[in-house]
Amino acid sequence: MTRRTALLPALRLSTAVYRFRESLFALPALVVVAGVGLAETAAYLDGLMGARSVPLTIDINSNAAVWLLSTVAGATITTAGVVFSLTVVSLQLASSQFSPRVMRSFIRDRLSQSVIGVLVATFVFCVLLLRHVPADPAAPAPRISMTAAVILAVSAVLLIMAYLNRLAHGLQVGEVVRTIASEADAVIAEIARQVRAETPADVVPVADPQHRLVVPVERDGWVTQSSSERIFAIVPPSTVVRLETRTGAYIHRGEALMTIWPIPADAEKVRAELLSTVEIADVRTMQQDIDFGIRQLVDIALRALSAAVNDPTTATEVVLRLGSLMRTLLTSPAPPTSVSGPGGRVLMRPWDLSHDEYIAHAFGQIRQTGTKQPHVVAALIRVLRMLIAHVQATDCRRHLPALRDQLRLLMDSVSADPDLHPDDLARLRAISESATDPAEHDRG
Repeated sequence: MTRRTALLPALRLSTAVYRFRESLFALPALVVVAGVGLAETAAYLDGLMGARSVPLTIDINSNAAVWLLSTVAGATITTAGVVFSLTVVSLQLASSQFSPRVMRSFIRDRLSQSVIGVLVATFVFCVLLLRHVPADPAAPAPRISMTAAVILAVSAVLLIMAYLNRLAHGLQVGEVVRTIASEADAVIAEIARQVRAETPADVVPVADPQHRLVVPVERDGWVTQSSSERIFAIVPPSTVVRLETRTGAYIHRGEALMTIWPIPADAEKVRAELLSTVEIADVRTMQQDIDFGIRQLVDIALRALSAAVNDPTTATEVVLRLGSLMRTLLTSPAPPTSVSGPGGRVLMRPWDLSHDEYIAHAFGQIRQTGTKQPHVVAALIRVLRMLIAHVQATDCRRHLPALRDQLRLLMDSVSADPDLHPDDLARLRAISESATDPAEHDRG
C-alpha cells in the first residue's frame, strides 16, 4: 500500500470544507444529528413544564399524537426516497445531456442536501418522540415536542416545494453554465488576490545537476492545490524550489513533484515536509484550477455539437459564457513563474498555464468542432472580436496575438469547408471584418 503524507493543517481544512460542500452525506447527516438533539431537548423541556400550559403549543391527547407522529414519520421517509430518486435522475440527465464533469454542480447544491437532511431528521425526530408519548390514550401529549413535530413537517413540505422549483430551473442549460462560470470567476478572483501578495523573483540561480534534490510524488492523482507560503517556511534560506507540475495536472506516482537546490542538510526531512504542501486528489477540483471551469464549459459545448445531441443553440450559449469568463481572466494578473520569498528563497512554477493557453483551451476545440454550424461560428467570431476590443481598451495588448490567431484559424477552417454555402461564408466574413459593434446580434 502506498504511504500517504499528511497534508498541512491549512490544506486539510480547505480540502475538508470543499469535500463537505460536495457531499450528499455530510450536511444531511449533521441535520439528522440536530434532529436527534432537538427531540431529546424538546422531551426534556416537556418534562420540566409538566402539566402546565405553554402558549402557542399544540394541545392534543396521546392517541392523536401517536397517529400524527406515525403519519409524519411514514410520509417523510417515503418522500426522502422520492427526493433521492429525483436527485439521481437529475445527475443522470446532467451527465448524459451536458457532461459527467458537471455532476458536481448538482451534488453540491445546498438546497438538495438540506431537503434530504430535513426529511430524514423529521423522521428520526418523530420516531424518537414516540417513546415520550404517554401510554394512556386520553393523557395529554407533550406540548412542546408535538409543536416542534408539526413545525418540522410544515418546513419539510415547504423545502420540497423549493427543491422541485430549484430542480426544474437547475436542469436548464443556462443555469448550469452560469453556475460553472460563477465558480470559475470566484477562483480567478482568489488567484488574483494571491498574485498581488507575491513578489516576482528577479534572478533565479541555475541548478547544478550534481547538487539538487528531487522530490517524487507518492501517489497518483490530480494536483488540486499547493501552498507557496509553506514551501518557503520549510526550505532553508537561499534555496530554489521548482514545481515540476501545476494545479489541474494529473501526476503519476514516482514522478518528480519538485526539484530543490542546493541540497539541504536535512534532505529527507525537507523532502517529507514538502510533500505535505501539495494536495493530490482522486478527482479534479476547482479549488485553484481555473482551467477546470473552462474544461466543463467546453465539454458542454462539445456535447451539444455532437451528432447525438445536435444542439447548436446550447453551444452558442456556452461560447457567450466563455466570453464573459475570459473578459475577467484576460484582465487579471497572471501568477509569476518565479516568486521571491524571505531569506533569498525562490519558488519556480514554469508549468503554470499562461493566458494564451487559456485562450486556446477555451476556443480551440469548439472552433475545430463547430465549423459546420454557421450560428456557432458567428458567436465565436463575435466573442473573439469582443475580447480583442476589450484587451485593447484595458491595456492588455499582450493577448492580442493569441486572440487573433484563434480568429484567423476559425476563418481559415470556415473558408476551407466545401459544404458551407457561399452566402453563409460571405456573412461570416462580414461579421469578422465589420467595424460595427462586435456584440451586436442579428435583427433578422
